[in-house]
Amino acid sequence: MRAAYIEHLGTPDDIRYGDLSAPVPGPTDVLVDVIATTVNPVDTFVRSGVFRTPLSFPHVISRDLVGTVAAVPPAETRFAVGDLVWSNSLGHGGRQGPAAEQAAVPADRLYPVPAGTDPEQLVAVVHPGGTAYLALFTHARVLPGETVFVAGAGGNVGSAAVVMAVEAGARVVATASAADAGHVRSLGAAVVHDYRDPELAEKLARTESDRIDVWLDCFGANDLAAAVPLLAPRGRIVLLAGVAARPELPVGPFYMKDAAILGFVISHATTAELAAASVAINRLAAAGRLRPRAVERAPLSTAADAHRRMEKRELSGRRLLLRPDLDRPTESS
Repeated sequence: MRAAYIEHLGTPDDIRYGDLSAPVPGPTDVLVDVIATTVNPVDTFVRSGVFRTPLSFPHVISRDLVGTVAAVPPAETRFAVGDLVWSNSLGHGGRQGPAAEQAAVPADRLYPVPAGTDPEQLVAVVHPGGTAYLALFTHARVLPGETVFVAGAGGNVGSAAVVMAVEAGARVVATASAADAGHVRSLGAAVVHDYRDPELAEKLARTESDRIDVWLDCFGANDLAAAVPLLAPRGRIVLLAGVAARPELPVGPFYMKDAAILGFVISHATTAELAAASVAINRLAAAGRLRPRAVERAPLSTAADAHRRMEKRELSGRRLLLRPDLDRPTESS
């Protein structure tokens, strides 16, 4: 099969595209013909070694897939040949990624595509949606009526967090660029501030002091000094981005609020946690609530360039899908 892969940790220049042996499914694996995979920041962390995880080389890159079931193990009853399926947890922990024509997916990391749902639109949101779900519900345990602050709400994870928090009955206060404000409001945010506003800190101090139950920074600045005064008693700060951030924490005010800081990466989520997230993702995607703002398609052979663009932050607010079929010659050629 054709695949995008690495033979060692390194830069985007180390990504190769060419023939590899097709995967041999294990006794609990489902063989999937890949329709599309995505490009996520975490993919660059795995490839470069910033996020250390067991890998075997050559290592097929990427994390998410949508595809069609090609073969199932004898004991598998949830899936049948021809089913449309998706996954968002390949390419780490010893598992090969899906940037290939085929992938062997553990059955407990595979989920059905809801009837009537566009597979490409779905795969574009499964990673941001999974991250947002884990942040809000697995770790922060958001409750109806609470106030959730989402920094970077115009991005992929931030947008998903707004949708999920609103659906859970939370009041959402968000920051985004002025160009993204309308989009964020359309997702249900009660208040949207321009993150470039020089008076932002003063405005938040006037309206949100001691009111924020969950502070979620999807942008990665992680300004804890700004967050703590806004936290409600027993407020929770969730850290999920900003791998190089080293913020200062005002310890006294923080602990006197009985507050908590929770950090996580989706790569450490259990299969049970991922399965719970998949239910919410499928429900919201099928209802048209969870959707990408913009989707770009490219051949799988352009994976190295895709990683370069991700690292240069050229894909902000859009999802890049890599499709193996775009590398195949057409009948006319």
